[in-house]
This record gives sequence, structure tokens and C-alpha cells, in this order.
Amino acid sequence: MSKPPIISITNLKKHFKVYKKKPGLWGSIQSLWHREYEVVKAVDGISFDIAEGEIVGFIGMNGAGKTTTLKMLSGLLYPTEGQPSVLGYNPWERKASFQKQFALVMGQKNQLWWDLPAVETFYLNKAIYEIPDEQFEKTLKKLVKLLDVEDIIRIQVRKLSLGQRMKCELIAALLHNPKVLFLDEPTIGLDVVMQKTLRDFIKAYNKEFGATIILTSHYMDDVKELCERAIIIDHGKKIFDGKLQDIIDKYARNKKLSLVFSEPVTKKDLQAFGDLKEFSDDGSHYTATLLVARKKATAVAAQVLSKFPVVDVTIEEPPIEAIIREVFSKEGS
Repeated sequence: MSKPPIISITNLKKHFKVYKKKPGLWGSIQSLWHREYEVVKAVDGISFDIAEGEIVGFIGMNGAGKTTTLKMLSGLLYPTEGQPSVLGYNPWERKASFQKQFALVMGQKNQLWWDLPAVETFYLNKAIYEIPDEQFEKTLKKLVKLLDVEDIIRIQVRKLSLGQRMKCELIAALLHNPKVLFLDEPTIGLDVVMQKTLRDFIKAYNKEFGATIILTSHYMDDVKELCERAIIIDHGKKIFDGKLQDIIDKYARNKKLSLVFSEPVTKKDLQAFGDLKEFSDDGSHYTATLLVARKKATAVAAQVLSKFPVVDVTIEEPPIEAIIREVFSKEGS
């Protein structure tokens, strides 16, 4: 018998009543007697289940409803309609036993005390979550080592870099060993090296603690490296839920062949094999990039190798950002 899902939502909705004000002084005066409102459907009837230990990418454009959904799952917002369940709890009841088992990390918000060292926030969270001394010291030591922040946790937070602060934010959120982790843009604003560091940490944390993780990110490398499954929403509605590879297989129609030649070749000869996107022949370097049909990529590469003096060839998938844009364009058409 299969285990019940850790996270389960059915027909979840969150609608906001938004005031529409006319511009200028006269608009302000009119609003004293009459106000116009519109209903914004931030989340509009989405449903999904997530099993224990899964890392799921929650993808969508700005304003798609990702953060609103995470706030409902963590009990910060009350749903207009629908039944969310996390660890068997109704999140909006905000029971202490529930709050001790999840964490919400938002890349654009912080919980660290700006004028104090990060370690002070760690001890504050120890008290809030009633973490036993032995467990706290053991977990803190492990997280500090994983993120390599031994030298900075006693430095005033305002003096830390963005990447260093984000590492400390993660530690503060994970000290109570949450079973469920909501990560909302955890790598936003970070350089590529720091993004990779945090991805490696999230992967290691999931493996060691078996945590269930929902990840939102505009950096598709985050989703590609961490998540086998992706849920895509647009204007509050779910438009895809399945394996990330299935999206690639369905919407990535072409592959890119990058070629390096030892001798000059002509554009006309190469154009017979695919869509020639780049071509360079400066007398010392002979390179080209071809877009070819996904299913024919291997065969085309073999033909090019047999016909031209190729010294190097790579076959690449298109960037996942382009694939996601293709998903949205198909759904919107």
C-alpha cells in the first residue's frame, strides 16, 4: 500500500479584491463616494500531490501564483477555496506542531537580525522552535560545515555579502530539521558560483534528511539540476505536471550542433544539413552552429563528420528557458 502524500491540494484558489483608483486629485475625490474593484485570481483551481522526499520545481512567469501558493501551504494566507494539506495538517490553523515541521525560505525576504551576527538569530530560533541543546549543536555544526560559513556566522549580518547572508538564512530555516521545505527563489541575485553552492547544499540536505521540497526559481539551472518533476502554472492555473524530461522531449524540437573544422567549408554546404545559426571563417578558425531536428541530430552529426574535416563536434539540448517559453506559447495559442 502506497504512503499518503506529504503535500496534497485540491482545487486550491486564492482571489484578491483589488481597488482600482482613477488618477489625479479628482480621482481621489471620487473614490470618497464610489470605489471600483476587480477580482484578481492569483491561484485559480490547482491540484497536485507531492510524495515524501520529492524535490518538485514549481515554475511560472512573474505573477503566475507561485508565491501565493507557497504562502497558503505555509499558513500565511487563507485560501478562497480548496483544501490544502501539508503533513496531514490544515496550514491555516497554524498549529505549533505543524510549524515545527516546515520552513519557508524566500530569497527576497530575510529573517536575520540586520545589526546582529547571524548566530544570534540561530539561538533565537532555537528558543522559538524549542530545539533541545544536543540536537541544536549537532545540526548547527553540520549545516555550518556543509555551507562553509564557520568564519562568518559571528560577523554582523549587514556586513555580509548577499551569498553569505543567503547561506545563513538557510541555516536559520533548517535548524529545526523541517520535513517540508518551501524555497521561493533561494538563489535570486546570486552569482553562478554561489547558485551552484546552494544547489549542491539543497541536494545534500534532501538526501540526508529526506525532506520534501518545493522549489520556485527563475534560474532554470536550479530546476534542471534539482528536480525530476516540474509543475508549471500560468495565471493561477496548472498547465503541466510531470517529469521535466517529458517537457524537454515534447517541446524541444531541435538540438544544436556546434562544429569546429580543420579546413574552410562553405555556408551553402552546411545549410543542406540544417538551420545555420552561426558561421565563422576568419582564415584561422572555422566554426559553425546548426539547429537540426531533435530526432535526426545523431544521424546529421554522422553525415557531417563523414563529409567535412571536423575536429570537434558537440550536440546540445536547447536552454530550458527556451523550452519553458515554448510551453507557455503553446498554452496561450
